[in-house]
Amino acid sequence: MLTFDIDVADHGRCVESFLQNLLPGAPSAYLKKLIRSGHLTLNGAAVSFDAVVRRGDHLALKESGRTLSFLGVSHPDLDILYEDDRIVAVNKPAGLPMHRTAEHGELNLVDAARGFFRWRGDDCSLRPVNRLDKGTSGAVILAKSSTAAGMFGRLVKEEGLGKLYLALAAGAVPESGTVSEPLDGKESETRFRRLALLGEVSLLALYPVTGRMHQIRRHLQMIGHPVLGDLRYGGSSVSGWRGHALHSFRTHTTHPETGRELIITAPLPSDFIACLSTAALDDSGSLLDSLFDLPLAF
Repeated sequence: MLTFDIDVADHGRCVESFLQNLLPGAPSAYLKKLIRSGHLTLNGAAVSFDAVVRRGDHLALKESGRTLSFLGVSHPDLDILYEDDRIVAVNKPAGLPMHRTAEHGELNLVDAARGFFRWRGDDCSLRPVNRLDKGTSGAVILAKSSTAAGMFGRLVKEEGLGKLYLALAAGAVPESGTVSEPLDGKESETRFRRLALLGEVSLLALYPVTGRMHQIRRHLQMIGHPVLGDLRYGGSSVSGWRGHALHSFRTHTTHPETGRELIITAPLPSDFIACLSTAALDDSGSLLDSLFDLPLAF
């Protein structure tokens, strides 16, 4: 058996996502077969596709020649959170733009994803269903075809995507509240809860009701608690960070084709985790564990 201990880098990832990143060249059907056949276990028990792994969990995978052939293969870097025939959801790093910009040759998420799929033998056009600012990390959904883009585009326009962001903001933010200041002359609303006060920094759960440009960043600036590292909107610089401390943690919707509820969770980046207190992470009721009890809406 091949065994794997889950650490904070994969905390909150679903089992299928863990397998996709462990065996990036493996066909999706093969990964599903491994799970269905019981060749993968979580803490000694059978596991489902959407089961969530947490730090300290143990995964065991039955060893075979085919499985070993997919391990340790060099590949373009792409953190896949969910994939089906229509879409792929990836965990975008902070500092990576969605598209190619005026700067020639700049690495961007869409081109990186296309490169990964070409490497895997799937030539997908890939069009963003939702977008994140360059400095923001977290879950982004890409449609694999123009048909899928139209299908999910209509979904977003008519129903929107449910989104839960996490942020580290300056100062002691109130325990909960709503910011409803208009942005660019349009109604805007962001709801928030303070999850922890870490010295002079607040860890926040944020629920954007509307989807204006830079909405969360601007609303937090308006109430005097800008996002750490967000120099554009009043945040202080954070040494070593490629972006700012805002992460699209959970995205949820109903798949327009299958009717399946999709809840896509993006594990926190390492620099975000490093800003959380070590003491809090080591407590039995830690901040990291408590994040999975957060409601999908507020």
